[in-house]
Amino acid sequence: MMMDPNGAESVHTVSVLSVERQPGCPFDPPEELTRARRHGPISRCLLPGGRQGWLVTGYDLVRSVLADSRFMCIRGLTLDSYVDIGDVVVPPVAPGEFTFMDEPQHSRYRKLLAGEFTVRRMRMLTESIERVTADHLDAMEKEGPPTDLVTAFAEPIPAIMICELLGVPYQDRGSFQAQSATLFNGDASAEEQLAAYTALREYIAQLVAVKRAHPTGDVLGDLTTSDLTDEELTGAGFLLLAAGLDTTSNMLAFGTFALLSHPGQWAALHADPALADKAVEELMRYLSVAKTFMRTALEDVELDGQTITAGTTVLLSLHTANRDPRRFPQPDTLDIERQAIGHLGFGHGRHQCPGQQLARVVMRVAFPALVNRFPTLRLDVPPEAIDLHPETADVFGVHSLPVAWDA
Repeated sequence: MMMDPNGAESVHTVSVLSVERQPGCPFDPPEELTRARRHGPISRCLLPGGRQGWLVTGYDLVRSVLADSRFMCIRGLTLDSYVDIGDVVVPPVAPGEFTFMDEPQHSRYRKLLAGEFTVRRMRMLTESIERVTADHLDAMEKEGPPTDLVTAFAEPIPAIMICELLGVPYQDRGSFQAQSATLFNGDASAEEQLAAYTALREYIAQLVAVKRAHPTGDVLGDLTTSDLTDEELTGAGFLLLAAGLDTTSNMLAFGTFALLSHPGQWAALHADPALADKAVEELMRYLSVAKTFMRTALEDVELDGQTITAGTTVLLSLHTANRDPRRFPQPDTLDIERQAIGHLGFGHGRHQCPGQQLARVVMRVAFPALVNRFPTLRLDVPPEAIDLHPETADVFGVHSLPVAWDA
Protein backbone atom coordinates (compact mmCIF):
# COMPACT_ATOMS: atom_id res chain seq x y z
CA MET A 1 0.00 0.00 0.00
CA MET A 2 1.05 3.62 -0.63
CA MET A 3 0.03 6.82 1.14
CA ASP A 4 -1.91 9.54 -0.62
CA PRO A 5 -0.91 13.24 -0.16
CA ASN A 6 -3.27 13.55 2.81
CA GLY A 7 -1.55 10.73 4.65
CA ALA A 8 -4.33 8.18 4.16
CA GLU A 9 -3.65 4.73 2.88
CA SER A 10 -4.46 4.43 -0.83
CA VAL A 11 -5.38 1.18 -2.53
CA HIS A 12 -3.53 -0.17 -5.54
CA THR A 13 -5.58 0.16 -8.74
CA VAL A 14 -5.32 -1.95 -11.88
CA SER A 15 -7.07 -1.69 -15.23
CA VAL A 16 -7.89 -5.32 -15.95
CA LEU A 17 -8.85 -4.49 -19.54
CA SER A 18 -5.33 -3.47 -20.51
CA VAL A 19 -3.36 -6.44 -19.21
CA GLU A 20 -1.32 -8.60 -21.58
CA ARG A 21 1.23 -11.33 -20.92
CA GLN A 22 4.88 -10.43 -21.12
CA PRO A 23 6.63 -11.38 -24.39
CA GLY A 24 8.29 -14.76 -23.99
CA CYS A 25 6.18 -15.60 -20.91
CA PRO A 26 3.08 -17.32 -22.33
CA PHE A 27 2.43 -19.38 -19.20
CA ASP A 28 2.68 -16.59 -16.64
CA PRO A 29 -0.11 -14.22 -15.56
CA PRO A 30 0.17 -10.67 -16.89
CA GLU A 31 2.79 -8.76 -14.95
CA GLU A 32 0.27 -6.08 -13.98
CA LEU A 33 -1.80 -8.68 -12.12
CA THR A 34 1.23 -10.22 -10.45
CA ARG A 35 2.34 -6.76 -9.39
CA ALA A 36 -1.13 -6.14 -7.95
CA ARG A 37 -0.79 -9.26 -5.79
CA ARG A 38 2.57 -8.01 -4.52
CA HIS A 39 0.82 -4.83 -3.32
CA GLY A 40 -1.68 -6.97 -1.44
CA PRO A 41 -4.34 -9.63 -2.03
CA ILE A 42 -6.99 -7.10 -3.12
CA SER A 43 -6.88 -4.07 -5.44
CA ARG A 44 -9.31 -1.68 -6.98
CA CYS A 45 -9.96 -2.29 -10.66
CA LEU A 46 -11.54 -0.45 -13.55
CA LEU A 47 -14.40 -2.27 -15.31
CA PRO A 48 -16.03 -1.67 -18.70
CA GLY A 49 -17.79 1.65 -18.89
CA GLY A 50 -15.48 3.18 -16.29
CA ARG A 51 -17.15 1.52 -13.32
CA GLN A 52 -15.02 0.60 -10.32
CA GLY A 53 -14.81 -2.87 -8.90
CA TRP A 54 -12.37 -5.00 -6.97
CA LEU A 55 -9.71 -7.47 -8.06
CA VAL A 56 -8.70 -10.27 -5.69
CA THR A 57 -5.32 -11.86 -6.48
CA GLY A 58 -4.17 -13.61 -3.27
CA TYR A 59 -4.81 -17.33 -2.84
CA ASP A 60 -6.43 -17.26 0.60
CA LEU A 61 -8.75 -14.38 -0.25
CA VAL A 62 -9.80 -15.82 -3.64
CA ARG A 63 -10.57 -19.15 -1.99
CA SER A 64 -12.57 -17.51 0.78
CA VAL A 65 -14.71 -15.48 -1.65
CA LEU A 66 -15.45 -18.57 -3.73
CA ALA A 67 -16.81 -20.25 -0.60
CA ASP A 68 -18.67 -17.17 0.73
CA SER A 69 -22.46 -17.17 0.31
CA ARG A 70 -22.44 -13.36 0.56
CA PHE A 71 -21.11 -13.30 -3.01
CA MET A 72 -23.14 -14.49 -5.97
CA CYS A 73 -22.33 -15.20 -9.60
CA ILE A 74 -22.43 -12.01 -11.64
CA ARG A 75 -24.94 -13.50 -14.06
CA GLY A 76 -27.15 -14.57 -11.21
CA LEU A 77 -28.39 -10.98 -11.30
CA THR A 78 -29.62 -11.43 -14.87
CA LEU A 79 -32.19 -14.17 -14.48
CA ASP A 80 -35.08 -11.90 -15.43
CA SER A 81 -33.59 -9.25 -17.71
CA TYR A 82 -30.62 -8.22 -19.79
CA VAL A 83 -27.90 -6.27 -17.99
CA ASP A 84 -25.63 -3.73 -19.68
CA ILE A 85 -22.09 -3.86 -18.27
CA GLY A 86 -20.35 -1.01 -20.06
CA ASP A 87 -20.06 -2.12 -23.68
CA VAL A 88 -21.05 -5.70 -22.88
CA VAL A 89 -24.67 -6.80 -22.77
CA VAL A 90 -25.05 -9.91 -20.61
CA PRO A 91 -28.11 -11.99 -21.59
CA PRO A 92 -30.31 -13.67 -19.04
CA VAL A 93 -29.29 -17.09 -17.83
CA ALA A 94 -30.98 -19.87 -19.78
CA PRO A 95 -32.84 -22.51 -17.75
CA GLY A 96 -30.50 -25.36 -16.85
CA GLU A 97 -27.23 -23.42 -17.20
CA PHE A 98 -26.75 -23.63 -13.46
CA THR A 99 -23.08 -22.61 -13.30
CA PHE A 100 -24.30 -19.02 -13.63
CA MET A 101 -27.01 -19.41 -10.99
CA ASP A 102 -27.13 -19.14 -7.23
CA GLU A 103 -29.35 -20.64 -4.57
CA PRO A 104 -31.84 -22.16 -4.61
CA GLN A 105 -31.70 -22.87 -8.36
CA HIS A 106 -28.04 -23.89 -8.34
CA SER A 107 -28.37 -26.71 -5.80
CA ARG A 108 -31.39 -28.19 -7.55
CA TYR A 109 -29.50 -28.65 -10.80
CA ARG A 110 -26.16 -29.53 -9.28
CA LYS A 111 -27.57 -32.36 -7.15
CA LEU A 112 -29.06 -33.97 -10.24
CA LEU A 113 -25.74 -33.76 -12.09
CA ALA A 114 -23.64 -34.93 -9.14
CA GLY A 115 -24.75 -38.52 -9.60
CA GLU A 116 -23.74 -38.43 -13.25
CA PHE A 117 -20.17 -37.29 -12.58
CA THR A 118 -19.02 -39.47 -9.71
CA VAL A 119 -15.35 -40.42 -9.51
CA ARG A 120 -16.34 -44.07 -9.98
CA ARG A 121 -18.32 -43.41 -13.16
CA MET A 122 -15.58 -41.25 -14.62
CA ARG A 123 -12.97 -43.91 -13.92
CA MET A 124 -15.16 -46.43 -15.72
CA LEU A 125 -14.71 -44.26 -18.80
CA THR A 126 -10.95 -44.79 -18.72
CA GLU A 127 -11.04 -47.68 -21.20
CA SER A 128 -13.03 -45.61 -23.70
CA ILE A 129 -10.68 -42.65 -23.27
CA GLU A 130 -7.66 -44.92 -23.79
CA ARG A 131 -9.20 -46.26 -27.00
CA VAL A 132 -10.06 -42.82 -28.38
CA THR A 133 -6.62 -41.47 -27.46
CA ALA A 134 -4.85 -44.43 -29.10
CA ASP A 135 -6.92 -43.99 -32.26
CA HIS A 136 -5.86 -40.36 -32.59
CA LEU A 137 -2.22 -41.11 -31.84
CA ASP A 138 -2.35 -43.86 -34.50
CA ALA A 139 -3.71 -41.34 -36.99
CA MET A 140 -0.97 -38.85 -36.10
CA GLU A 141 1.70 -41.51 -36.54
CA LYS A 142 0.27 -42.68 -39.86
CA GLU A 143 0.00 -39.15 -41.23
CA GLY A 144 3.51 -38.31 -40.06
CA PRO A 145 4.99 -34.98 -38.98
CA PRO A 146 4.37 -32.11 -38.86
CA THR A 147 0.87 -31.70 -37.49
CA ASP A 148 -1.26 -29.29 -35.49
CA LEU A 149 -1.71 -30.93 -32.10
CA VAL A 150 -4.88 -28.93 -31.45
CA THR A 151 -6.87 -30.38 -34.34
CA ALA A 152 -5.18 -33.80 -34.29
CA PHE A 153 -5.28 -34.47 -30.55
CA ALA A 154 -6.40 -31.79 -28.10
CA GLU A 155 -9.81 -30.93 -29.56
CA PRO A 156 -11.18 -34.27 -30.81
CA ILE A 157 -10.48 -36.42 -27.74
CA PRO A 158 -12.56 -34.44 -25.20
CA ALA A 159 -15.15 -33.73 -27.93
CA ILE A 160 -15.70 -37.44 -28.55
CA MET A 161 -15.96 -38.14 -24.82
CA ILE A 162 -18.53 -35.37 -24.37
CA CYS A 163 -20.47 -36.78 -27.31
CA GLU A 164 -20.47 -40.22 -25.67
CA LEU A 165 -21.60 -38.76 -22.34
CA LEU A 166 -24.42 -36.78 -23.95
CA GLY A 167 -25.36 -39.59 -26.31
CA VAL A 168 -24.72 -37.68 -29.53
CA PRO A 169 -25.14 -40.10 -32.48
CA TYR A 170 -21.88 -40.90 -34.24
CA GLN A 171 -23.04 -39.47 -37.57
CA ASP A 172 -23.70 -36.08 -35.96
CA ARG A 173 -20.40 -35.74 -34.15
CA GLY A 174 -18.55 -33.98 -36.95
CA SER A 175 -20.96 -31.06 -37.18
CA PHE A 176 -21.37 -31.04 -33.39
CA GLN A 177 -17.61 -30.68 -32.95
CA ALA A 178 -17.35 -28.03 -35.70
CA GLN A 179 -20.01 -25.86 -34.09
CA SER A 180 -18.33 -26.30 -30.72
CA ALA A 181 -14.99 -25.18 -32.16
CA THR A 182 -16.60 -22.05 -33.63
CA LEU A 183 -18.14 -21.19 -30.30
CA PHE A 184 -15.10 -21.77 -28.10
CA ASN A 185 -11.91 -21.23 -30.09
CA GLY A 186 -11.93 -17.43 -29.77
CA ASP A 187 -11.37 -16.77 -33.48
CA ALA A 188 -14.99 -16.38 -34.55
CA SER A 189 -16.87 -13.10 -34.68
CA ALA A 190 -19.64 -12.35 -32.23
CA GLU A 191 -22.19 -13.11 -34.95
CA GLU A 192 -20.55 -16.46 -35.75
CA GLN A 193 -20.41 -17.37 -32.07
CA LEU A 194 -24.07 -16.50 -31.58
CA ALA A 195 -25.00 -18.61 -34.61
CA ALA A 196 -22.99 -21.55 -33.26
CA TYR A 197 -24.52 -21.15 -29.81
CA THR A 198 -28.03 -21.12 -31.29
CA ALA A 199 -27.32 -24.13 -33.51
CA LEU A 200 -25.89 -26.16 -30.63
CA ARG A 201 -28.80 -25.39 -28.33
CA GLU A 202 -31.26 -26.29 -31.07
CA TYR A 203 -29.43 -29.54 -31.69
CA ILE A 204 -29.35 -30.45 -28.00
CA ALA A 205 -33.06 -29.61 -27.74
CA GLN A 206 -33.77 -32.08 -30.57
CA LEU A 207 -31.58 -34.65 -28.82
CA VAL A 208 -33.53 -34.19 -25.59
CA ALA A 209 -36.82 -34.78 -27.45
CA VAL A 210 -35.46 -38.03 -28.91
CA LYS A 211 -34.27 -39.24 -25.52
CA ARG A 212 -37.62 -38.40 -23.95
CA ALA A 213 -39.20 -40.80 -26.38
CA HIS A 214 -36.43 -43.40 -26.23
CA PRO A 215 -34.34 -43.08 -23.02
CA THR A 216 -30.70 -44.16 -23.27
CA GLY A 217 -27.95 -44.92 -20.76
CA ASP A 218 -26.04 -41.66 -21.24
CA VAL A 219 -26.20 -38.53 -19.08
CA LEU A 220 -28.99 -36.83 -21.01
CA GLY A 221 -30.93 -40.09 -21.16
CA ASP A 222 -30.60 -40.55 -17.40
CA LEU A 223 -31.76 -36.99 -16.74
CA THR A 224 -34.98 -37.48 -18.72
CA THR A 225 -36.25 -39.42 -15.69
CA SER A 226 -35.79 -36.35 -13.46
CA ASP A 227 -38.21 -33.46 -13.02
CA LEU A 228 -36.27 -31.21 -15.40
CA THR A 229 -38.21 -29.68 -18.27
CA ASP A 230 -37.02 -30.05 -21.85
CA GLU A 231 -35.72 -26.47 -21.76
CA GLU A 232 -33.82 -27.16 -18.54
CA LEU A 233 -32.36 -30.36 -19.97
CA THR A 234 -31.22 -28.45 -23.04
CA GLY A 235 -29.49 -25.86 -20.86
CA ALA A 236 -27.84 -28.51 -18.72
CA GLY A 237 -26.66 -30.38 -21.81
CA PHE A 238 -25.19 -27.21 -23.28
CA LEU A 239 -23.45 -26.42 -20.00
CA LEU A 240 -21.88 -29.89 -19.89
CA LEU A 241 -20.65 -29.38 -23.43
CA ALA A 242 -19.09 -26.03 -22.57
CA ALA A 243 -17.60 -27.13 -19.26
CA GLY A 244 -16.23 -30.43 -20.54
CA LEU A 245 -14.92 -29.43 -23.93
CA ASP A 246 -13.37 -25.98 -23.92
CA THR A 247 -11.27 -26.20 -20.76
CA THR A 248 -10.09 -29.77 -21.32
CA SER A 249 -9.07 -29.24 -24.95
CA ASN A 250 -7.18 -26.09 -24.01
CA MET A 251 -5.46 -27.88 -21.14
CA LEU A 252 -4.30 -30.69 -23.44
CA ALA A 253 -2.83 -28.28 -26.00
CA PHE A 254 -1.51 -25.62 -23.62
CA GLY A 255 -0.27 -28.28 -21.21
CA THR A 256 1.68 -29.98 -24.01
CA PHE A 257 3.16 -26.59 -24.96
CA ALA A 258 4.25 -26.12 -21.33
CA LEU A 259 5.79 -29.60 -21.11
CA LEU A 260 7.65 -29.17 -24.40
CA SER A 261 8.93 -25.82 -23.13
CA HIS A 262 10.29 -27.58 -20.03
CA PRO A 263 12.19 -30.58 -21.46
CA GLY A 264 13.10 -31.88 -18.01
CA GLN A 265 9.42 -32.18 -17.11
CA TRP A 266 8.64 -33.89 -20.43
CA ALA A 267 11.48 -36.35 -19.79
CA ALA A 268 10.32 -37.00 -16.23
CA LEU A 269 6.81 -37.92 -17.38
CA HIS A 270 8.25 -40.14 -20.11
CA ALA A 271 10.47 -41.90 -17.58
CA ASP A 272 7.64 -42.38 -15.08
CA PRO A 273 4.08 -42.37 -16.47
CA ALA A 274 2.86 -42.85 -12.88
CA LEU A 275 3.55 -39.13 -12.42
CA ALA A 276 0.48 -38.41 -14.56
CA ASP A 277 -1.79 -37.66 -11.59
CA LYS A 278 0.62 -35.13 -10.10
CA ALA A 279 1.39 -33.71 -13.54
CA VAL A 280 -2.28 -32.99 -14.23
CA GLU A 281 -2.76 -31.16 -10.93
CA GLU A 282 0.46 -29.18 -11.37
CA LEU A 283 -0.44 -28.18 -14.92
CA MET A 284 -3.88 -27.08 -13.72
CA ARG A 285 -2.19 -24.92 -11.09
CA TYR A 286 0.60 -23.61 -13.28
CA LEU A 287 -1.55 -22.74 -16.31
CA SER A 288 -4.96 -21.93 -14.78
CA VAL A 289 -6.61 -21.71 -18.20
CA ALA A 290 -9.96 -20.69 -16.64
CA LYS A 291 -8.25 -17.70 -15.18
CA THR A 292 -10.86 -15.26 -13.85
CA PHE A 293 -14.22 -15.61 -12.12
CA MET A 294 -16.74 -12.86 -11.34
CA ARG A 295 -18.79 -12.43 -8.18
CA THR A 296 -21.15 -9.74 -6.88
CA ALA A 297 -21.47 -8.75 -3.24
CA LEU A 298 -25.00 -9.28 -1.90
CA GLU A 299 -24.28 -7.08 1.11
CA ASP A 300 -21.45 -4.95 2.42
CA VAL A 301 -18.50 -7.29 3.03
CA GLU A 302 -15.07 -6.56 4.47
CA LEU A 303 -12.16 -8.19 2.67
CA ASP A 304 -8.62 -7.65 3.95
CA GLY A 305 -9.60 -4.34 5.51
CA GLN A 306 -11.53 -3.08 2.48
CA THR A 307 -15.30 -2.67 2.41
CA ILE A 308 -16.95 -4.18 -0.66
CA THR A 309 -20.31 -2.49 -0.91
CA ALA A 310 -23.43 -4.42 -1.89
CA GLY A 311 -23.83 -4.75 -5.66
CA THR A 312 -20.13 -4.28 -6.39
CA THR A 313 -18.39 -6.58 -8.89
CA VAL A 314 -15.41 -8.57 -7.63
CA LEU A 315 -13.01 -10.22 -10.08
CA LEU A 316 -11.20 -13.30 -8.76
CA SER A 317 -7.85 -13.92 -10.45
CA LEU A 318 -7.32 -17.66 -10.23
CA HIS A 319 -4.04 -17.66 -12.12
CA THR A 320 -2.39 -15.18 -9.76
CA ALA A 321 -3.86 -17.02 -6.75
CA ASN A 322 -2.37 -20.27 -8.04
CA ARG A 323 1.00 -18.51 -8.29
CA ASP A 324 0.83 -17.09 -4.76
CA PRO A 325 4.18 -17.89 -3.05
CA ARG A 326 2.46 -17.90 0.34
CA ARG A 327 0.58 -21.02 -0.78
CA PHE A 328 2.90 -22.67 -3.31
CA PRO A 329 6.70 -22.47 -2.85
CA GLN A 330 8.51 -21.40 -6.04
CA PRO A 331 5.14 -20.94 -7.73
CA ASP A 332 6.55 -19.86 -11.10
CA THR A 333 8.36 -23.18 -11.50
CA LEU A 334 6.61 -26.03 -13.30
CA ASP A 335 7.29 -29.14 -11.22
CA ILE A 336 5.20 -32.22 -12.06
CA GLU A 337 6.41 -33.91 -8.87
CA ARG A 338 4.88 -31.12 -6.77
CA GLN A 339 1.90 -31.92 -4.54
CA ALA A 340 -0.31 -29.18 -5.99
CA ILE A 341 -3.13 -30.02 -3.60
CA GLY A 342 -5.64 -27.23 -3.12
CA HIS A 343 -5.05 -25.42 -6.42
CA LEU A 344 -7.98 -23.41 -7.73
CA GLY A 345 -7.80 -24.55 -11.35
CA PHE A 346 -11.28 -26.08 -11.07
CA GLY A 347 -12.57 -23.31 -8.84
CA HIS A 348 -13.68 -23.89 -5.26
CA GLY A 349 -16.83 -23.99 -3.19
CA ARG A 350 -20.36 -24.63 -4.37
CA HIS A 351 -19.55 -23.61 -7.96
CA GLN A 352 -16.51 -25.86 -8.31
CA CYS A 353 -16.43 -27.44 -11.78
CA PRO A 354 -18.91 -30.35 -11.80
CA GLY A 355 -17.03 -32.07 -14.63
CA GLN A 356 -13.61 -31.92 -13.01
CA GLN A 357 -13.35 -35.69 -12.58
CA LEU A 358 -13.96 -36.25 -16.29
CA ALA A 359 -11.34 -33.64 -17.17
CA ARG A 360 -8.87 -35.30 -14.82
CA VAL A 361 -9.41 -38.76 -16.30
CA VAL A 362 -9.00 -37.48 -19.86
CA MET A 363 -5.75 -35.67 -19.02
CA ARG A 364 -4.36 -38.53 -16.94
CA VAL A 365 -4.76 -40.80 -19.94
CA ALA A 366 -3.88 -38.41 -22.76
CA PHE A 367 -0.67 -36.74 -21.50
CA PRO A 368 1.37 -39.91 -20.75
CA ALA A 369 0.02 -41.61 -23.88
CA LEU A 370 1.26 -38.70 -26.01
CA VAL A 371 4.64 -38.56 -24.27
CA ASN A 372 5.20 -42.31 -24.58
CA ARG A 373 4.09 -42.55 -28.22
CA PHE A 374 6.11 -39.52 -29.35
CA PRO A 375 9.04 -39.07 -26.94
CA THR A 376 10.83 -36.87 -29.52
CA LEU A 377 7.84 -34.53 -29.94
CA ARG A 378 8.92 -30.91 -30.31
CA LEU A 379 7.54 -27.56 -31.40
CA ASP A 380 7.75 -27.06 -35.16
CA VAL A 381 7.89 -23.27 -34.85
CA PRO A 382 9.71 -20.98 -32.40
CA PRO A 383 7.82 -20.64 -29.08
CA GLU A 384 7.19 -16.95 -29.71
CA ALA A 385 5.38 -17.86 -32.95
CA ILE A 386 2.71 -19.93 -31.16
CA ASP A 387 -0.68 -18.29 -31.68
CA LEU A 388 -2.11 -17.65 -28.21
CA HIS A 389 -5.67 -16.81 -27.26
CA PRO A 390 -6.20 -13.15 -26.40
CA GLU A 391 -6.07 -12.34 -22.69
CA THR A 392 -9.74 -11.37 -22.93
CA ALA A 393 -10.73 -14.96 -23.76
CA ASP A 394 -12.68 -16.76 -21.03
CA VAL A 395 -10.37 -19.76 -21.30
CA PHE A 396 -6.70 -19.25 -22.17
CA GLY A 397 -4.75 -21.51 -24.49
CA VAL A 398 -3.42 -21.78 -28.03
CA HIS A 399 -5.23 -21.59 -31.35
CA SER A 400 -2.81 -24.07 -32.86
CA LEU A 401 0.29 -26.00 -31.77
CA PRO A 402 2.50 -27.04 -34.71
CA VAL A 403 4.63 -30.02 -33.66
CA ALA A 404 6.99 -32.52 -35.24
CA TRP A 405 8.84 -35.64 -34.14
CA ASP A 406 11.40 -38.15 -35.36
CA ALA A 407 9.39 -40.47 -37.59
